[in-house]
Amino acid sequence: MESNLTLDEVTEQSMVFHEDDDVFIAEETRDSLDFQQAPIMMLEPKKGLMFDSEDDAVRFYNGYAKRKGFGVVRRTTRPSEDNKLNYFTLACSRQGKAQYSSNNSFKPNPSTRMQCPAKSNFSRRGEKFCITSVTIDHNHLISTSKARFLRCHKKLDLHAKRTLELNDQAGIRVNKNFGSLVMEAGGYDKLEYGEKECRNYLQETRRLKLGARDANDVYQYFLDMQSKDPDFFHVMDVDEDGRLRNAFWADARSRATYESFCDVITFDTTYLTNKYKVPFSPFVGVNHHGESVLLGCGLLSNEDTDTFLWLFKSWLCCMSNNPPNAIITDQCKAMQNAIKEVFPRARHRWCIWHIMKNIPEKVSGYEKYENIKYTLSKVVYDSLTKHDFDEAWLQMIEKYDLQDNEWLDGLDDDKNLWAPAYVKDTFWAGMSSTQRSESVNALFDGYVHARTTLKQFVEQYGNALRDKVEKENKADSKSFQEVIRCITDYDLEGQFQAAYTNAKFKEFQDQLRGKIYCYPTLMDKDGSPLMFRVREDRKIFL
Repeated sequence: MESNLTLDEVTEQSMVFHEDDDVFIAEETRDSLDFQQAPIMMLEPKKGLMFDSEDDAVRFYNGYAKRKGFGVVRRTTRPSEDNKLNYFTLACSRQGKAQYSSNNSFKPNPSTRMQCPAKSNFSRRGEKFCITSVTIDHNHLISTSKARFLRCHKKLDLHAKRTLELNDQAGIRVNKNFGSLVMEAGGYDKLEYGEKECRNYLQETRRLKLGARDANDVYQYFLDMQSKDPDFFHVMDVDEDGRLRNAFWADARSRATYESFCDVITFDTTYLTNKYKVPFSPFVGVNHHGESVLLGCGLLSNEDTDTFLWLFKSWLCCMSNNPPNAIITDQCKAMQNAIKEVFPRARHRWCIWHIMKNIPEKVSGYEKYENIKYTLSKVVYDSLTKHDFDEAWLQMIEKYDLQDNEWLDGLDDDKNLWAPAYVKDTFWAGMSSTQRSESVNALFDGYVHARTTLKQFVEQYGNALRDKVEKENKADSKSFQEVIRCITDYDLEGQFQAAYTNAKFKEFQDQLRGKIYCYPTLMDKDGSPLMFRVREDRKIFL
């Protein structure tokens, strides 16, 4: 059966949007149509179209935009005196004037805005909404096939959410989880979402939970591991009622690795605390490939000084009471107090990345914020000596009237804990921040899932560690089998080529390339200290 209805035959009064059909149908003819055979009318926005609710209006315009191939953004809204919505506008997402945030005119960032005029205005009519004006034409190309990549047209349905959760519980990684949905739908273009939406949804639903029997299960797991590996180390801290408060463990390989790479460690508790509500606390070092290595980890119930004292003492005992030469952490006062007591001779350094990322929050209120931010970065990174730093810092404070800024004042008091010019007297193995810890934490993205128990997490830690070890073995094999050729005839470079892994040798060659183009000349042989003039050749592209 075919319907002979035309748009002109559908009266303005009978046009009502129905959610289940996602189209407009004449109300008086709806019951008489055979919807299995009748062609569904795909209407464009038209002045006078009525909608039962705001949601119906938005759903209609989004559906129209997706069919045509453009994005939608909500613009003007106008509430009434009784706080009800009276008026709103749905426009093409490319409406508005282009805005470029990049300060470098030679590297402009892209902008989607190009002042597109397409839009529909909606006004309240009693309890319904009516289109009062419409602009159909766009000033840019639109594409139906590319509309699925626009954020406004992406949504996860209930089936997808349930499938993602079940596969996640089964330990299937996000990329394969998403791949199964693609195969089921018959292609990427059949889905209304992408892998990023799946990943974001799972991150919101994941929680690492402590079950009632987890403490006993974890203890049994530790005993089982120790029976297989006599050098497996573990400590559990329980309260008066026998409930688990803190745990620390390290396998034999982590303990052996620390014997070779005990110079510097980083310690950070923020990653799983932020993502899974559990303060996972890894001790991280760096190996001969420049890669992060796990040196044991703890699970903490609190982040006070007593808890860190317990953890640091447990870790030190595990490592045969051999403290590191240097340690990098964030600006946690409780952590700082514990380090002073447990590692009194270790050089302690704050993560400079955490400090510098706080600049917008701490100084954005000043009129010359951009100038302050630029100057502060130059003071921090370009000062070669303590004297240079102190002098440049004082000039910055005076120039921008920052004497009352408590954050900057506190940083100046503790500059020996973070300023590069003040910590360069210590070997840091190429590390300056706790982001080493975060790179290790990222290993667990594929192993920690929704409703993971504490026992399962501890077991998955072993799986993640084995994965990390295998990657290190591959890097060892690559350095053993492959040789990076020398770029000079210096014997010194040949010695480094023979002694270093490929990754570290590349770092050395980067420094060597810089030296090749520099020509130092001694200016005053009798002076103290010696003074050199350095000429550097640079290639200029015209």
